Amino acid sequence: MPSNKSVSDAPITQFINCRILRDHRLQREDLWVREGKILNPEKLFFDEQGFADHKVDCGNKIIAPGFIDAQINGGYGIDFSQASSDINGGLSLVAKKILEHGVTSFCPTLVTSPPEIYRQVIPEVRVKDGGAEGAGILGLHLEGPFINEEKRGAHPPKFIRPFKKGGVADLTEVYGTLDNVVLVTVAPELTNSGPAIRELVGRGITVSLGHSMANLSQAEEAVVNGASFITHLFNAMLPFHHRDPGIVGLLTSDRVPAGRTVYYGMIADGIHTHPAALRIAHRSHPAGLVLVTDAVTAMGLPAGRHTLGQQEIHIEGLHAYVAGTTTLSGSIATMDMCVRHFKQASGCSVEAALEAASLHPAQLLGISHQKGTLDYGSDADFIVLDDTLTVRETYIAGQLVWKK
Repeated sequence: MPSNKSVSDAPITQFINCRILRDHRLQREDLWVREGKILNPEKLFFDEQGFADHKVDCGNKIIAPGFIDAQINGGYGIDFSQASSDINGGLSLVAKKILEHGVTSFCPTLVTSPPEIYRQVIPEVRVKDGGAEGAGILGLHLEGPFINEEKRGAHPPKFIRPFKKGGVADLTEVYGTLDNVVLVTVAPELTNSGPAIRELVGRGITVSLGHSMANLSQAEEAVVNGASFITHLFNAMLPFHHRDPGIVGLLTSDRVPAGRTVYYGMIADGIHTHPAALRIAHRSHPAGLVLVTDAVTAMGLPAGRHTLGQQEIHIEGLHAYVAGTTTLSGSIATMDMCVRHFKQASGCSVEAALEAASLHPAQLLGISHQKGTLDYGSDADFIVLDDTLTVRETYIAGQLVWKK
């Protein structure tokens, strides 16, 4: 135990024989953990004259920050957009299962729904730390209903709506409360979207642009108003055109305010986006790429018919379609699958692939001082992977919560 008991007498764990992802590169260092936080070993040695109570040999594996999924609609038979009698039970099931895919924090996502669904579900979903019972909940992602019907994708058209009352009043009328909401997707071309975006950002909520027919000028105006994310880039938006690149043009826009970064989600499942498009996005704006699963109820289940909010979806192989159509409806990919596919398809480094699922979503949500890194003082939420980027162990607050 540390000789200076006034600092802490909590046990210290030292992870040895590992390569840890810190400062954008894999470094051969040990990782030190106490009381759920990552320790600075120099302070431990010199200030406290402390040492490790436990050592864990990682067998030359990689230690990376835990994955953060900012867009996940459900999985394992659970649909977050359904007002069941046990909403938290469903959340807990998904939170527990995604530990095996390296996800230590996530944003349960609701697709376009009637107001009564939002009013039943939103108050039930609480921000909470993760642990042995499952990944932590960072807050809700509301994907709709303020989107463009022409780019609705799998969102039911009868529940899509405009900003009729000037923005702010519409938010309250539909959602009821914005407590525990951290991310909202809107189409920026909608009349009165500007006041709504400013209101959301003013409340500390991240605004994403998606399911939209916006041109680049409209998208840039939304960014000036505070929007900072793009929901599943390339999907459910105007395709890139050289005379007006639309929302995609934000990746290289010169109207993004100084000091700001526009992040963009990518569903790297090999289905939603061609590898060449994935490479174009990554090479033009690597620091903004955020891997999301956009996983639906059917993730982890056999092929067949399932639900997504108010719609029925059909799973064929790795494709999820709105039943009776060829419209893609989210994915059944897991985050570790997306990381591996992104690396293979883009040719990026191991570090870049891992940071797209950890550091970048943490930066997007404004929590990179706490999660998404292995910096000293950060939460000890991390994963142990082999060289194929297969997750072998998942830790939350320094505690082993899943092992392969």
